[in-house]
Amino acid sequence: MRRITYVDPETQQRFVFLTNNFALPALQIAQLYKCRWQVELFFKWIKQHLRIKAFYGTSMNAVKTQIWIAISVYVLVAILKKELRLKRSLYEILQILSLTLFERVPLSQVVAAFPEQELLDDPCNQLSLFDH
Repeated sequence: MRRITYVDPETQQRFVFLTNNFALPALQIAQLYKCRWQVELFFKWIKQHLRIKAFYGTSMNAVKTQIWIAISVYVLVAILKKELRLKRSLYEILQILSLTLFERVPLSQVVAAFPEQELLDDPCNQLSLFDH
């Protein structure tokens, strides 16, 4: 095993990497780990924002298709939020739409029908179905 220590010049943060690659220079190994971390952060963002719980296919095409569909939904909801000048978060709007998926009511009325929620005390940020 090879241990590489890298100090980020921007943040002065120190990172230690373990690798079995002896051919590449230490800086390139650090850059590879940084790129890998960016991919990890991207998938974390996807899981938190795009509501992908599991991939239904494992081929490259299946994964890409599911990611693009989820990104498209996210962008459409962001456009909806802007066009309707909604003050709710994208997460709240997605929750409301998931509850009223098959309703034949204009979206502005659907979103307006749900009372404003205070989510500060709710750690899971989910809308409650019943008034307290």
